[in-house]
Amino acid sequence: MEPFKKIRKIHFVGIGGAGMIGIARVLLQKGYKVSGSDLSISSDLLKLKKEGATVFKGHAGENVINKDLVVLSSAINKNNPELINATKLGVTVIPRAEMLGSIMRGYDSIAIAGSHGKTTTTSMLAKIFSEANLSPTYVVGGKVLSSDLNSDLGSGKYLIAEADESDGSFIHLHPNAAVVTNIDDDHLVHYENKFEKLLDAFITFLDNVPFFGYIVINNDDKNIKKISKRISRKQIKFGFSKSSDFQIQQGDYSKGFQNFSIFDNYKNKKYTFSISSPGKHNIYNAAAAAVLSIEEGIPINTIKKGLKNFSGVGRRYEKHNLNINGSDTLLIDDYGHHPIEVLSNLNAVKQEFPSKRVCVIFQPHRFSRTAQLFDEFLNVLKKTKALVMLDIYPASEKPIKGINSDAIVQSLKQMGHKNCHLVKNHQDVNNFIEKNYLNFDIFITQGAGSIAGVCDLITDKWKK
Repeated sequence: MEPFKKIRKIHFVGIGGAGMIGIARVLLQKGYKVSGSDLSISSDLLKLKKEGATVFKGHAGENVINKDLVVLSSAINKNNPELINATKLGVTVIPRAEMLGSIMRGYDSIAIAGSHGKTTTTSMLAKIFSEANLSPTYVVGGKVLSSDLNSDLGSGKYLIAEADESDGSFIHLHPNAAVVTNIDDDHLVHYENKFEKLLDAFITFLDNVPFFGYIVINNDDKNIKKISKRISRKQIKFGFSKSSDFQIQQGDYSKGFQNFSIFDNYKNKKYTFSISSPGKHNIYNAAAAAVLSIEEGIPINTIKKGLKNFSGVGRRYEKHNLNINGSDTLLIDDYGHHPIEVLSNLNAVKQEFPSKRVCVIFQPHRFSRTAQLFDEFLNVLKKTKALVMLDIYPASEKPIKGINSDAIVQSLKQMGHKNCHLVKNHQDVNNFIEKNYLNFDIFITQGAGSIAGVCDLITDKWKK
């Protein structure tokens, strides 16, 4: 990337977000003076501070004085004092995705989009390209467990980045190649609760790929099929469907690894792969990463090695070994917060631990999502044997009458769920566990909000 003209001091409003901190780190590594603010200072921000960034706790207008550029998180509202002062001072303000799009210039860039699985797929690609000694720059929305980072500045020609559709900002990206894992009815608030507007945004994003580029798409996804004929770029299709260019065949789960194969219909060849992550959704993620890697000319053995050695992403089926009063117990922490994601995680646990007793601790994310998908959540959560519900994480939204976790609990009880509880205080989750741990082999913390802190409370008390 050529240096931005006369831009040296860059300030991030809401720097603690997963997408923001990754971009900030790459710019810091490139030699820019990076500062940022957030309501709380996480361990990740403390790490960024040690790397040379200036980090402010809380938002204040003076934080943007003498800055050349302000980058705004989509979570920041128009009344933020830093945004107001930046506008007053005449400092250019851009959204996070526009900054990412600017960084992409000069690289062979790859962007991974989709309602589910994009963080894992992006991280898998970063691992494969690293195994191929291509030294990629990558920016993902979660921690790559092997590096404990969500971004890194490589020395190679590739930049691999997660493309976020939640606020529509991914239309600012113009990657050389793109992946779409799936499209689902999530984040519809930004799209005026109109699914067609979300589909239109994906079409715009994919048509941003240049004429010499290509897109890798899930041929089994009904919503991707709806838009595929409206996209004017070269399409490479993967999936279990026979009409796929790269057809997946699921194998067995053995000795901690899930095995699957891909038949390459272009070359009439079959490739076999192994991944340590259970669940059919992870086969899709790995297949997407493998197909794009094949298209980029990476040797099959290197792709196999990269996928097999991939150790996962933070808060995506992340395991913690616990010892509760002398009893060995497993905690699985997962970010999934859409019904499909929750079900995928439950199925993955069942695949790896078919006979284990499982208790799910779930925190719904956003009132709007819970209202929109209320019945879908019930249909998934009724499959749990034991469930602890936390209050809905609002994510800055105002409550919606009748939409709360107690309503979910009462509905599940009416459906016949016999072991369903509402816990108001996060501290009380540990009390529940201490009283009931002998009844379970596995606890799952599930959700995208403050439940990450609940996982920390549990591990702080009982981690081996």
